[in-house]
Amino acid sequence: MIACYAHGVSRDDPLSCLTVGEIDEPVTPEDWVTVHVKAASLNHHDLWSLKGQALSAERVPMILGSDAAGVTDDGREVIVHGVVGDVGVGQGDETLDPRRSLLSEVYPGTFAERVRVPARNLIDKPFELTWAEAACLPVAYLTAYRMIKTKSATSEGDTILVQGAAGGVATALIVLGKALGLAVWVTSRTNEKREWALSIGADAAFESGARLPAKVDAVMETVGEATWDHSLKSLRPGGTIVISGATSGANPPADLNRVFFLQLNIVGSTMGTADELRELVDLLVRTGVRPVIDRELPMERAAEAFEAMAAGDIHGKVVLTAQ
Repeated sequence: MIACYAHGVSRDDPLSCLTVGEIDEPVTPEDWVTVHVKAASLNHHDLWSLKGQALSAERVPMILGSDAAGVTDDGREVIVHGVVGDVGVGQGDETLDPRRSLLSEVYPGTFAERVRVPARNLIDKPFELTWAEAACLPVAYLTAYRMIKTKSATSEGDTILVQGAAGGVATALIVLGKALGLAVWVTSRTNEKREWALSIGADAAFESGARLPAKVDAVMETVGEATWDHSLKSLRPGGTIVISGATSGANPPADLNRVFFLQLNIVGSTMGTADELRELVDLLVRTGVRPVIDRELPMERAAEAFEAMAAGDIHGKVVLTAQ
């Protein structure tokens, strides 16, 4: 079948390890379900796979992609939940299974004509969402939803700060924060990215590290070391930092005196559960909010999509479509 896959890994030249073409149908457990992919979307995880950060050299060739929507053999229209994990081991939360993985890490991903997943990983696609919109949800938007709804201890009317305004998760945090009734502030180093954040619904945008007009109830942190001090200083007493990434470094000064004196909460968050994906889909249907899509390209032009993401030349999700 036709697929977009990593034939190797390279930290220095990741795009040289990308192939779009024929590949043998991968072997998966017999009781898994086949989904004929209609649309799939890119995440930075796919670039990290090509760099060898999210994919080991021993596992190539590996079909990339963790987001998808499509149709099962019996005609059911579905969204594919990308986390493969044991709910029992995770005590009701598959993301807490120590051996859980994301599609394209251990099992073949979604950038192909077909993908096979456990039956519990299939979420009904509502008719209100297009294939492209549905394919944007399972990674970046689910990550953002869990950060706000499950982890941040915020409620309608509260204010959150999103550090770094233009990334995939940051964009989703802005869109979903507004859908959940929050005031959303953002930071960015560039005026262009601040203007972009305002254009998709952010209530205020500030230079990175700027003194804010008031303390916030929660900070959504994906940047790490470069913004950590600012995140701590921006929180009200008893507020929460939710961390789902650390792209600028994972070991900033902890500033424990501030943490305990102001009774700050520091919470980790990774992906989301199948149940949370259902909640997210329901939220979009109920509110009319939709993912921000930069462009749609046919699967055969996947290399072009990867090049745009690597160059940072995107605003919103890049979606690959199949026939």
